Amino acid sequence: MQGLDLLRANIQRVFLGNQSAVEKMLICLLARGHMLIEDVPGVGKTILAMALARSLDCTLSRIQLTPDMLPSDVLGVTVWDQQKSEFVFKPGPIFSNIVLADEVNRTTPRTQSALLEAMNEAQVSIDGQTRKLIQPFIVMATQNPFEFEGTYFLPESQLDRFLMRIHLGYPSSDDEARILEIDPARTALADLEPVMTAAELVKLQQMVPSIQVDPSLADYIIRIANATRNHDQLQIGVSPRGSLALVQAARATALIHNRDYVVPDDIISNVQVVCAHRVISKTYTHDADGETTGRIMQQVLETVPSPV
Repeated sequence: MQGLDLLRANIQRVFLGNQSAVEKMLICLLARGHMLIEDVPGVGKTILAMALARSLDCTLSRIQLTPDMLPSDVLGVTVWDQQKSEFVFKPGPIFSNIVLADEVNRTTPRTQSALLEAMNEAQVSIDGQTRKLIQPFIVMATQNPFEFEGTYFLPESQLDRFLMRIHLGYPSSDDEARILEIDPARTALADLEPVMTAAELVKLQQMVPSIQVDPSLADYIIRIANATRNHDQLQIGVSPRGSLALVQAARATALIHNRDYVVPDDIISNVQVVCAHRVISKTYTHDADGETTGRIMQQVLETVPSPV
């Protein structure tokens, strides 16, 4: 689609690393999902998120999460207005189209849990009132998987709210040479202009549920989920929410490739990023080792035959 091609090209002007990560981010965006970008410092996690935000004519909030941050710092707070003689709600940074949550594992579980309702239902409950969030709404969180001191593991319920978890990896030698030449974080990012409006994005998101999924492909997803639930190296397998997430990601992938139906590759290409963070191995109580769960999900893919 022309709009998606423009969006992809605009992001790639700034983010010069793993280009498959750009496609996964667009898939996540179309599927109305949230993304966790997990990798070592300096590989472009924040640049990727900022490039998306600047490419869309949407509101952006960036939250630098810290151990002393409170839930009200994210959601907002009700304060007394002396001039009006009434309580007034001051919305927090969650009330934006794109919320960039930097180093999400550096804040306490109490503040992490403040994101749960927002990510799952696109609303927040504050002082007995339910407030709807503006659409489109996506949380893009980043975390460093190797700094365990001063960090808090994301609970399973929080991880399950992320449609995808991706790893960027180091750029190739050619890409790194271009990064050194143009320094995109200081130059190209500041010049990036929006190429898609919020209304155009919502219209594309509304097309995703109409993408056809053959019953044999739905059965394939169920067999993948059941294989993880019965795997001898896993203590927790893919939940029904995970199966739904895989369907949504497959539909969004088909839309990006200008199809109105899902093919097996649309499912297979998303299994790792959608499912690996939703399962827990018997070796680790938390997903401290993404390589282990990634390897197990690859085994599942190899043992569960896909429809022809």
